[in-house]
Amino acid sequence: MASLNKLAIRGTIWTFVGYGSSQVLRLAGNLVLTRLLVPEMFGLMALVNTFIIGLNLFSDIGIGPSIIQNKRGDEPSFLNTAWTIQVIRGVGLWLCCCLIALPVSRFYGDRQLIWLLPLVGFSTIIAGFNSTALFTLNRKIDLGKLTRFEFIVQSIGLVVMIVWAWFNPTIWALVMGNFVLSLVKMIWSHYLVAEPRNRFTWDPTALQEIARFGRWIFVSTAMTFLATQADRLILGKIFSLTLLGVYTIAFTLAELPRQVLSRVNGKVMFPVISQQIDLPRAELRSKILKKRWLLLGALAIAIAVMISFGDWLILFLYDERYRAGAWMLPILAAGLWLPTLALTIDPVLYALGKPQLVAIGNFAKFAYMLIFIPLGFHSFGVLGAVIVVAANDLPYYLAVAYGVWQEKLSGFRQDLLSTLLLLGVASLLITIRWSLGLGLPIEALWS
Repeated sequence: MASLNKLAIRGTIWTFVGYGSSQVLRLAGNLVLTRLLVPEMFGLMALVNTFIIGLNLFSDIGIGPSIIQNKRGDEPSFLNTAWTIQVIRGVGLWLCCCLIALPVSRFYGDRQLIWLLPLVGFSTIIAGFNSTALFTLNRKIDLGKLTRFEFIVQSIGLVVMIVWAWFNPTIWALVMGNFVLSLVKMIWSHYLVAEPRNRFTWDPTALQEIARFGRWIFVSTAMTFLATQADRLILGKIFSLTLLGVYTIAFTLAELPRQVLSRVNGKVMFPVISQQIDLPRAELRSKILKKRWLLLGALAIAIAVMISFGDWLILFLYDERYRAGAWMLPILAAGLWLPTLALTIDPVLYALGKPQLVAIGNFAKFAYMLIFIPLGFHSFGVLGAVIVVAANDLPYYLAVAYGVWQEKLSGFRQDLLSTLLLLGVASLLITIRWSLGLGLPIEALWS
């Protein structure tokens, strides 16, 4: 168990290092690209990526989680069957991109989407040929090699975007950067581990095991798409592309703590809990809550700082065209707390093979946004829509909290204490800011 704890600690450190360096790189590239390209291009790509992510999630049968969780996850026949399914799925995804291009372009009234969706979507075919070594490294919590790999691949894609935008400041810079990134990632992934290369295999037993585990993963990830991307789908219809681009910048920055947590969730917590899931409930709960408290404490402080000073980040990094994002960011950051509470405990449900309530929570979140984003926008304009987005994780949190309570693994007291910590730190920081004459975090709303 000691070695597992060491792997978990090392994996968490690598996750933070990898995510931190990735976001620094992403931010630096973003700053350069926002000076070379106009906001409309980021809004357009946000729409394209939303649909591609949606197709990915709507067809996800949990190939990666199956390799991580299944006892046969190191067997060549199991891995190769999973890879074969992945290749078939990639081709199917691209065909879907082609099929939806025309109706999507008509719905949003932009003919560029007719060719953008098939071109950007071609990356799904490339990704289908990615080696299962990416999941094997995750299964073994060997995140050092995986982190270095992802950072270098991201750097190559970003360099292509910037160089292309420098000489030809069009949306092609973003398209070609993503294409090169996908191609390099696919080729290099086959050289990450010494095990035999993937080849086409069809093992009926492995297929049944993947399908059995993946059926609820499929439902859960489909609901995840609806829950996490619905804001951009709906706002893409009611916002201008320029305003959608500004919102996307603010949302991306506000999401940083959640993205860190999601990485730790999938790359460390899920594999570790999966290996301890047979422990008695009381012992398992004690171990989970002990580690969870460390995460909640750190994230409460980080989110409080972002709520209190997030507007400065936008005003400092971006020009006047993105000023509206300054008041959006603190509001969106405040909305991160409920998913933080949920994401630090929901790996238990996946490890138990019971992601049903995760799927239900995500569907409830989607239904909430479908109803209240247009209502909020109609009643209070852009501010109303942003506030609705910030509060959208309440249904998800309630569903996950109920699920872990059923399994006798809940941490309601811990949730309450960490929430009080967040409120206390945020109140203190905002009071200090106000007393120094620096205004409120949403001051840009009225200026």
